[in-house]
Amino acid sequence: MNPWLLLAGTIVSEVIGTLCLKLSDGFSKPLWIIGTAICYGLAFWGLAIVMKRIDMSITYAVWSGVGTVLTAVVGILLFKEGVSMAKLSGIGMVVGGVVLLNVSGASH
Repeated sequence: MNPWLLLAGTIVSEVIGTLCLKLSDGFSKPLWIIGTAICYGLAFWGLAIVMKRIDMSITYAVWSGVGTVLTAVVGILLFKEGVSMAKLSGIGMVVGGVVLLNVSGASH
């Protein structure tokens, strides 16, 4: 399997896990707790597999950076979190950092 596709899947799983964490209401709703555990488990399992094919520094930076951006977007769209120029600038810098890491050479 293409490691970049698997990395994308782990990112989606991590973002869904974070959404479940928010919906668990402080770990008071069992169904969302289970969703959190499953999604985070899948994300870390996939991340371990991806690191066999893509450098750890690149893998983790892309995973955490893209995951952070997507989580922020989910917060803005689903939970009506505030949008400020500072927040948008920060998201833009994360995206820029991920792009720079990838153009520097990502795979073995």
